[in-house]
Amino acid sequence: MSHHKVVIIGTGPAGYTAALYTSRANLSPLVFEGVQPGGQLTITTEVENYPGFRNGIMGPELMEEMREQVLRFGTTIRSETVLEVDLEGKPFKLKTDKAEYTADAVIIATGASAKWLGIGKDQELSMSGGGVSACATCDGFFFRGKEIAVVGGGDTALEEATYLTKFASKVNLIHRRDKLRASKAMQERAFKNEKIVFHWNKGVEDVLTRVIETPLGEKVEKIRALQLRDTLDGSDSELVVDGLFVAIGHEPNTKLFAGQLPMDETGYLKVELGSSRTPIAGVFACGDVQDHVYRQAVTAAGTGCMAAMDAERWLAEQGLAE
Repeated sequence: MSHHKVVIIGTGPAGYTAALYTSRANLSPLVFEGVQPGGQLTITTEVENYPGFRNGIMGPELMEEMREQVLRFGTTIRSETVLEVDLEGKPFKLKTDKAEYTADAVIIATGASAKWLGIGKDQELSMSGGGVSACATCDGFFFRGKEIAVVGGGDTALEEATYLTKFASKVNLIHRRDKLRASKAMQERAFKNEKIVFHWNKGVEDVLTRVIETPLGEKVEKIRALQLRDTLDGSDSELVVDGLFVAIGHEPNTKLFAGQLPMDETGYLKVELGSSRTPIAGVFACGDVQDHVYRQAVTAAGTGCMAAMDAERWLAEQGLAE
C-alpha cells in the first residue's frame, strides 16, 4: 500500500489545475484519471471561451495540454478508477481497480455528468460535433442564425433557451408536460422572448440525421430533425432543427463518497463558503462536483487552484508538507 501526500481523484480542468499547483509546491501529487480521463471537455469540440486561446482550441487538445503541463512538474498520473475511499481515519485510504493507497490529503475532482435522453444518437452526436450539446454557453455560438431546440422544463432549460436566443434565429423549447418546473421569474422572462416557441406535452423519441461533406472531403453525420411524440395522444411529428441542447440536468459523480461527505439535495458535495474545504479536515473538493451553478472550464480550474492551495496550507499546519 503506497503512501502519498496528496491524492487527486479525477482530472479535467479542476483536477489538472490542482495537480499543477500541488506539484509546483513539491507535494508530488498522485492523480487517478478514472473512467473519463480529461473530464467533460474530452467530449466537446471547439472551446472558444477558455482564456489564452484567441483562435479557440479543441476540448480534447486543451485537456492534453493540461495533462502534459502537470507531468512536466512531476505529477504522477495513473489510469486507475477509485472504487472505495475511507475518509474516517488518518491517513485516508483509497482502493482502485488495481491497487490500494493511503494519502495525507485528498482532493476530489470527479466532476459531473450531463444527463442524456438515451435515445438515438444524442450522446454520440455530442461527442462528434454533430449538433447535439449539453452546454449552451460552450456551443451556442456555433448555431448563429440557425433554428435549434432545447429539451427540458426547469431553470436550466429556460436559462439555456434564453441564452441561445442571442445566436439562434428560433429556439424550440420541448417539454413533456403542460407546465414548467422553472421559477416564475425565469418563466416570465422566457415567455416574453419572441424567439422562444414552446412545444407542450412533447417528448423527443429520436434524433434524425443527415450526412454532409466538409470542405476537406470528410463525411460527417449531423442532426437534421427531431421525431417528437405527443404525451397525450401518442401522435408523432417531425421538427426540423440544426441543433439540439439537452437541458434535463447534470448528475454529480459523488456516489463514491455517499455516507462520508455531506451533499445537497441533488448530490453535489458541500464545501465551506469561500474555500474548497469539506467538513473532513484534509479532504477538499473542486470543479463541477461541488458547483451546480457555473459549470465552466475556467471556474473549475479556479476551484482546482483553491483546492491545491487549501491542501498545501493544511498539510503545512499538520507538519506534513515537507
